[in-house]
Amino acid sequence: MRYHLLLPEQRLAHPPAMKILGIAGYSGSGKTTLIERLVPLLVKAGLRVSLIKHAHHQFEVDQPGKDSWRHRQAGCSEVLVSSSRRWVLMHELRGEAEPGLAEQLAHFSPCDLVLVEGYKHDPIPRIEVHRAGGDRPLLFPRDPHVIAVATDEPLETALPQFALDDAPAIARFVQDFVADAGRTRLAAV
Repeated sequence: MRYHLLLPEQRLAHPPAMKILGIAGYSGSGKTTLIERLVPLLVKAGLRVSLIKHAHHQFEVDQPGKDSWRHRQAGCSEVLVSSSRRWVLMHELRGEAEPGLAEQLAHFSPCDLVLVEGYKHDPIPRIEVHRAGGDRPLLFPRDPHVIAVATDEPLETALPQFALDDAPAIARFVQDFVADAGRTRLAAV
């Protein structure tokens, strides 16, 4: 696979090779745990995986009192913290509208797969995570973008279903999704 280095302003909403797959469900359904189990399996299979998580509430990635926190508090629009192991760019909206999924995806470096936790209303293919006994309705009957369900109870649907704790089977499905998405995109060119 070949990638061309692009400046951030030159990147597409998501590079052609980047596949987008949502992991959707209500709070407490097990989305994060499933992702935590899937990612090592996908990486071991040779995929470069990134993730975007939407937070419905305020969150803090910085530590109060640290230099970077103090710089943001002083009014910096962006603060980039860099080390020999990682870097992070914090962008303060300061009253600007929250960017949508497409705008956020443009910030990613090229990869094989971006998993998306949240953004339930964006038109992207997604796996629904469902737990029995919850008082929340299933997403798939109303959401045409659900392509499979990971659940702890059998459901009446023609969609592929996976046991919520069967990460290897779900990982194989995701690998097939990535491969099929590539073939479909190539066939359309």
